[in-house]
Amino acid sequence: MLVESALGGAGKRLVTISDSAPLIEAAKLLRAGTDLIVVCGQDGALVGVITKTDVVGQISCCQGASCTTAASSVMVRDVVLCRPGEWLGDVWSRMKERGLKNVPITDDKAHPIGVLTARDALQLLLQESKDEESLLRDYVMCVGYH
Repeated sequence: MLVESALGGAGKRLVTISDSAPLIEAAKLLRAGTDLIVVCGQDGALVGVITKTDVVGQISCCQGASCTTAASSVMVRDVVLCRPGEWLGDVWSRMKERGLKNVPITDDKAHPIGVLTARDALQLLLQESKDEESLLRDYVMCVGYH
């Protein structure tokens, strides 16, 4: 199964912010309920991500004007991402390996188009497994092969 099968829900979860936006904007978005903010450069391409952990880490050592720092100074730049044409099983393996709950989905030009969650990936992989089991059972029972 390909990542593109998750795009419906993944597109709705996409939250982006400019790399020049103040960190307080990211904090407000995270407080509103999102788990991952995709940070985009001027051309709209992904340049990093911000999570609650990143914001808390910055605020915990805030002194004076450092609380108004730009999102780009706090974001994670080494981002694990995926593309719609990738196999969901391969993406899930990378997520497990790095302990990630969310992975941005981008197009070929690194423009974000969604956020794949671990829950989505597991549900789709489980459904694929059930579908394969059903097909195999029908084959063994000669259902539909008269």
